[in-house]
Amino acid sequence: MVTDLDLTLEDAVGQARLVREGAVSSADLLTAAIARIEAVNSVINAVVTPLFEFALSTPSAPGPFQGVPFLLKDAGACLAGLPLYAGSGLLRSLSSAAPADTVLGARFRDAGFAFVGKTNLPEFGIQPTTQPLAFGPTRNPWDTSRSSGGSSGGAAAAVAAGMVPVAHAGDIGGSIRIPSAWCGVVGLKPSRGRTSTVPLVDPNMVEHVITRSVRDCAAVLDAVAGATESDVYQLPSPDAAYGGLGESGPLRIGLMTHVDAGAIDVDPECVQAAERTGSLLESLGHNVERAGPTALFDDEFATHSHAVMTREMKVVLDGLAATVGRPLVAADVEPYTWAMAAEGAAVTNDQYANGQIWERAYTARISTWWTEGFDLLLTPATATPPLPLESLVPPADSPLSTLPIYQSIWCFAIPFNVTGQPAISIPGERSADGLPIGCQLVAPLGREDLLLQVAGQLEAAAPARRATVATPSEPPLAPTSRSA
Repeated sequence: MVTDLDLTLEDAVGQARLVREGAVSSADLLTAAIARIEAVNSVINAVVTPLFEFALSTPSAPGPFQGVPFLLKDAGACLAGLPLYAGSGLLRSLSSAAPADTVLGARFRDAGFAFVGKTNLPEFGIQPTTQPLAFGPTRNPWDTSRSSGGSSGGAAAAVAAGMVPVAHAGDIGGSIRIPSAWCGVVGLKPSRGRTSTVPLVDPNMVEHVITRSVRDCAAVLDAVAGATESDVYQLPSPDAAYGGLGESGPLRIGLMTHVDAGAIDVDPECVQAAERTGSLLESLGHNVERAGPTALFDDEFATHSHAVMTREMKVVLDGLAATVGRPLVAADVEPYTWAMAAEGAAVTNDQYANGQIWERAYTARISTWWTEGFDLLLTPATATPPLPLESLVPPADSPLSTLPIYQSIWCFAIPFNVTGQPAISIPGERSADGLPIGCQLVAPLGREDLLLQVAGQLEAAAPARRATVATPSEPPLAPTSRSA
């Protein structure tokens, strides 16, 4: 007899195997997932739209993950008729719903997943912390006074807390890797063109999942990868299944623990986590040396990316106004969103076009580093361990004053949204407070195989680093002091 606790600890590949072998039924998996969500969601607020009745009444497709409970992020991939709020109180007030399946949403369904809910995110996914005013903050299950990261913070917290073994996530500026790092789970941002983003067309956007095991990350990619003819960016299929990859031979890996933006100091604990991961890689036979692309994230990058982001936020709000059929007012959205869009309104067409040209030149320059004999780049996933929730709330009278803090969170991640390269956040060390600190590996475009091989090696070689299930406490834990 398999207990609910056993099912909570099983990864998605393991749960699917139990169903195929007849050890449990799909209904058993759903019952266990619903019970776990009901037990811990009031503490961490990861699931903002439960879909229990939908999951129980909708037969799972006979795919490789038949019956495995799954959560959709409340933006991006979706299924027709399901709620779609994107962290927006205005969209929730309008009972917004997805008009049609997206390509990736349909592929998740065809893979056999059972959709038990939708996860929290910051309003329109534009902050690296999940604290939307309309839905409340998602708390880190390892310390509920801390942020779970963003924008896929609900997905990462849910997986870390054992609600489901795998959850959908999207990444336009680190939104898969940041919350994975802060919640101690595995998050792969695939290459641009590896998974379909239709109907989205932003070149920096890509979607996949957050998991507790590398094998789940690989197996889900096998099940859903592949662009369509409608996707702007497309990659050829890999030579072999990601889930069947063996260990890689000795690789040349650069280790980089700094950025060149003047206001960002990388926390010593994040530096140490990356350095110790480098030492572990050396013990596995890889060649690790201090090296990396120059000016990966500097003040020029911050200036250009901010201009592009604000202009795109203006476009989002213009689309929202068209949806509601009237001009928006400040009260319709959060102060941070309104301020970003206001700055975006001042970005001219020429400035926006120049920003796009700059990003293409940046991509060519950064990508060249991998042609100089390096296979992978190792960095911290973020420049800081998980931060207190209250430190990340944009003040209403100066909503963009949190930008320097946000930049210290996404500085290692966002460059690879611009270049389109695949990058993965894997569990690394723990901070002095026992909080997860993630490390990032980056490969050339299209080489998810290298990332998954090396991430799998690290997972096997250091069991203490493997993602485990957190048991969040109520009331929220008090912050503890951190050593330098």
